[in-house]
Parts: sequence; C-alpha cells; structure tokens
Amino acid sequence: MMSFLSSVNPGILLVVVGLIAVLLPWQRARQFALAAAPILGLVLLVSAERGVDLASAQVLGLDLVLFRVDSLSFIFALAFLIAAFLNAIYAMHTDDALQDGMAMAYAGAGIAATLAGDLMTLFIFWEITAVSSVFLILRAGTKAAYQAAMRYLVVQVLSGVLLLNGLVYVYGAGGDLSLTAFTSFSEPGAMLIFIAFAIKAAFPFLHNWLQDAYPKATVVGAVVLSAFTTKLAVYAFARMFPGFEILIWIGAVMTVFPVFFAVIENDLRKVLSYSLNNQLGFMICAIGIGTPLAINGAAGHAFAHIIYKGLLFMSMGAVLYRVGTTKASELGGLYKSMPWTTVFCLIGAMSISAFPLFSGFVAKSMTMSAVGSGGYTVVWLMLLFASAGVLEHSGIKIPYFTFFGHDAGHRVKEAPFNMLVAMGLAAFICIAIGLPMIGGLGYGWLYSLLPCTAAAAADVCLSSGEPIKVYQPYTLDHVITQLQLLVLAILAFMTLKRFGLYPPEKPGTILDSDWIYRKPGFGLARWSAEVWTKLGPALTRLSGVLAQRTFDRLEAAFSPRGALARGGLTTTMSVWAAVLLGLVMLIMLVV
Repeated sequence: MMSFLSSVNPGILLVVVGLIAVLLPWQRARQFALAAAPILGLVLLVSAERGVDLASAQVLGLDLVLFRVDSLSFIFALAFLIAAFLNAIYAMHTDDALQDGMAMAYAGAGIAATLAGDLMTLFIFWEITAVSSVFLILRAGTKAAYQAAMRYLVVQVLSGVLLLNGLVYVYGAGGDLSLTAFTSFSEPGAMLIFIAFAIKAAFPFLHNWLQDAYPKATVVGAVVLSAFTTKLAVYAFARMFPGFEILIWIGAVMTVFPVFFAVIENDLRKVLSYSLNNQLGFMICAIGIGTPLAINGAAGHAFAHIIYKGLLFMSMGAVLYRVGTTKASELGGLYKSMPWTTVFCLIGAMSISAFPLFSGFVAKSMTMSAVGSGGYTVVWLMLLFASAGVLEHSGIKIPYFTFFGHDAGHRVKEAPFNMLVAMGLAAFICIAIGLPMIGGLGYGWLYSLLPCTAAAAADVCLSSGEPIKVYQPYTLDHVITQLQLLVLAILAFMTLKRFGLYPPEKPGTILDSDWIYRKPGFGLARWSAEVWTKLGPALTRLSGVLAQRTFDRLEAAFSPRGALARGGLTTTMSVWAAVLLGLVMLIMLVV
C-alpha cells in the first residue's frame, strides 16, 4: 500500500477528489473531502523521493513521466497545496458542488503539471487547468462573467495549442519530451513554447485576460484563480527558460506598467489583478537573470506571493460577500463592522509591500539584490519604482478605501467564521516566514526550501557556475533602504490626498491595451455588421444569380446534351479536350 501511495502524484489525487466532489450531494462530506485532500497531498509530496521518476506510463508510444520531484518543483507544489487547503476552508460557507469540485480539480491540475516529468504530461494538465478554472468565472452567473469566461477560455486554450505545437517540434527534432531547459530560441519548438508560457504568465499585451476575468469571478473563484495559473507559468519559465536575458526586460516592464492603471482603477479586485501583474514581473525578471540567487528569489517570491495575494483576495472577497461590491467609490469605514478582516487585510498589504518582518521583504529582497549585483542599473531603478507603486496601490489604496477613508455607512456582519480561519492561517504564514530567525520560526524555513541551496540544487541552478551562497535579508543596508522607500511612498500618498491631487475614486471602466480590440476592433465589427445588414441580401441574390449562370454555361457545354456532345470532332472540342487532359496530367504530377 505504501509503495503505491509513494507513486501517486498529489495533483492527480486532488483532480480525482475534485471530480468526485462535483457529484457528492452532501455538503459536509464534500467539504471534509476537499479539506482532507490537500493534507494527504502534502504527506505524499513530503515523503516523495527526489530526483527519480516515481510514476510513468506509455501512451501511444510516448513515455510519460507522471510524477517527479526536485527542489524546484517541490517549493511550487508545496505552495499550491497550502493554497488549495486554505481555499477549501475559505469556501466552506458555500454549498456549490460544481464550484468547489472544479476549484479542487483546478488546483490539482496545477500541482500535477508542476510535478510532471515531461512536456506531454505538462501539456495535459496545462489544459485541464484551463477547462476547470473557467467554471470559477461562470458560476458568478452574470452576463459579464459569461462573456469574460468565454474570452478567458479562448486565450487559455490558445496557450495550450501553442504548447502542443512546440512539443511536437521538440519531439520531432530529438525524439525526447523531457523538461530540459532551452539554450536559445533557435532550438526547435522553443519560440512556440515560450509564447505559450508568456500567455499564461500574462506578459504585456497578453495580459488582459487576467484583469478581464478575475474581478468577474465568484467570491471564492477569484481567490482560487489568483494562486495557480500565473504561478504555474512562472514555474515553467524557471524550468525551461532560465537565464534568457529578454525575460529581464519583459519582467521589468511588467512591474511598472500596472502601477499606473491600478492607481486609477475603482474596482479593488481589478486593482489586485493589476498588482498580480506587477508581482509576476519581479519573478520573471529574476528568472531572466538566471543566477542561483535570482532563481531563489523567483521561487521564494512565488511562494510568498501565493499566500499574501490570496490573503488580499480573501479579504476583498469577504467584503464582496457582506457588502455586495468592491468598488472603492462605494466603500469605506468597514473597520467598524469587519475588524478582523481589516487586520488580516493590513497584514496582506504589509506583506506585498515588503515591510520588514513580513514575507514579501525576505522574498523580494533576493531579486533586488540579484538585479543589483548583475549590474542592471536601469532595471533596478524600474523595480525600485514598482516597489513604491505596489505599496501605493495594494499596500495603501486597498485597505484605506475599503476599511477607512470616508464612511460609506455600511453596517454589516463580520466575515463568516470559515473565511476568518482561512485568512488567519494565511496571515500567520505571512508573518512566520518574514521574521528573523527566532526559534523554529523565521525566514530560514522558507530559505531551506529554495531550489538553489547547497543541500539541494535543481538543474536550472547549476549552469551558471556561480557558487551558491547563504543569503542574509536582515542586513542594515537592506532594512534601511526598504524603510526609506516605504516611508517616502506613504508620505507621497498622504501629500497627494491632502492637496486633492490623488486620482478620485469614481465609477468607470479602465482600459489599457485591450482598448485596441474593445474600441477600434468592436467598432469595425459593428460597422461590418451594419454594412452586411444593408448590402447582405443584395449580395446574396447577386451571388446566387452568378452561380446559376455559371452552372447553366457549364451544363450547356459539358452535359450529354451540351455543345461538346453534339456532332463530330470540331476545333472547339479539340481545344477543350486538350485543356482538360492538361489539367488531369498536372494534378497527377502534383499528387
């Protein structure tokens, strides 16, 4: 029995439990199964042997590695399992079998993809994440959610199609589908796979599906969505494209551009979606640098981000559940009614802002140090600006306009108990892994799990030849620099608010690059529809007349009653016979 369990991919276990949960009519039994599955998955992951193929299969002549663990996949799978457990607790107040089951299947697919040992297995679970996650948007039940879900599904399936095409080229070139890092875009399939990952990682101009879909998902759905899809893409980049310099600049741009849109956005769940883009940029930039310190920074940041971004989405979900909106213009003063949610939101805000003693500080500082030591001065300045920006829109704007600011007069109940438990556990993790080394707590636990350590180094960490060093986040220069940045950002916010220069919170729809297809694209489609409405019937009649006349001419010439069938051989018949014979010979030569 133990030998069988040791070969079970925890992600596949969660997928199976999620599908069964969809069919379970008993709420309590379903909730117990969904909460227990990630715990069992954690046991399977921790007990799994590292660096060997634990489960494999042969399908259609392809050797699939269904379960393989190394130091890189371990930390991502661990974060995903913790998130799946927290999400299961957070959703216990609902009785929605389809949403709960698909949320667990989605989480399981992300974990299974992370623990896959070949490209085809990665592709299979890559697509399962797309199909299962769309239900978390559809269950919101609104027209806007339905339309966003369809756009989301198209984009996610496109990513899968590109990944499939890329792996076909990889297999055709080498007859192997192992997850080996590319060294250049000239390798077969590299560019297609890169674009597939870029879509899921929400690169600039490929990111609008995120801001479109996440804010329209259900209360639980947005929390679940924030954890898996984009971080799976980060893992995939770290696995297959470490050290690609283009990722440094793409990541830097990703950190900067969301700041401007998040500042003026009124929907606070959409603000968090832009903030998600911002944080992904730090991870992508670190992967592009590719040194052991940078890879550790990307992995540690991903782990911390899954928890604190989930905590922020949970707090906004609790507000949406009680108040019915997350529009900043309609909120304020909720600290009086929802004090615990306020405290947990503030912990998430301080974590994402990288305050010392919180998880974001010990995770993000590695990336900043890797960028600085690599000599990327411009990139370092961009990341410094982005760090101040994330404090403004996620660290200050989210809690200020929700719980403080002007009192909107909402007097509601505190969040349901299960929501508070989930937020409390997430808040504990944010603090526990951000503290200096105190007893069994502190950042040392997180650092011991990072992929590029002396104890266990992933293949992606060994190519640079750089010695692996122990990183110390709590040095005087790190702490002082970060505190200066935070204090200046807070003063800037207070000054702008004092003099009425801060952008006012007002209803509206903010468009960025999706303006291209939402405005000119939609206008062109509407113009085409109007033209067809006016000219369509006439064009249809004209095409029918032309088709009928063409058919009549052909029938008059080639039918048994036609001109070529009457009388003896004529010059016209000879010409047509020669033409037809030539066409037949040409077709035969081509075939």
